[in-house]
Amino acid sequence: MTIDQRLAELGITLPQAAAPVAAYVPTVEVGGLLHVSGQISFAEDGSLMKGRLGDDVDLDAGMAAARRCGIMLLAQIKAALGSLDRVERIVKLGVFVNSTTDFTDHPKVANGASELMVEVFGEAGKHARAAVGVAALPLGVAVEVDAVVAIKA
Repeated sequence: MTIDQRLAELGITLPQAAAPVAAYVPTVEVGGLLHVSGQISFAEDGSLMKGRLGDDVDLDAGMAAARRCGIMLLAQIKAALGSLDRVERIVKLGVFVNSTTDFTDHPKVANGASELMVEVFGEAGKHARAAVGVAALPLGVAVEVDAVVAIKA
């Protein structure tokens, strides 16, 4: 089964890869690795998923925002590689959570993106990860996720 078939089975439609909003490129391929710039939380309708965990965004909404970041990561990976079947392994995700100082469920929020990678790639979707809280994120979004991906030779 191809990854596109797996996405269809999961009911996931990839959006168009988002254009950079500042002075960077979406991806850089070097040494067999694809480094994917941070992707912010866009809802399915294209609107921004804004807010702060521990304040006006609850845990479920935070996990959903992280999942949407993961879907945009997949769109960026496909745009860069031409096919998600070229992914050998998701190596690492970095998850940034816009949160209050007393919010401590960053790992649970990050699971929204992490679980998506396993759903899509199976064992190859299991990865190392960092999940951190930050005082603010671009455009006021709730979550941002970046990735390092090993590419099949």
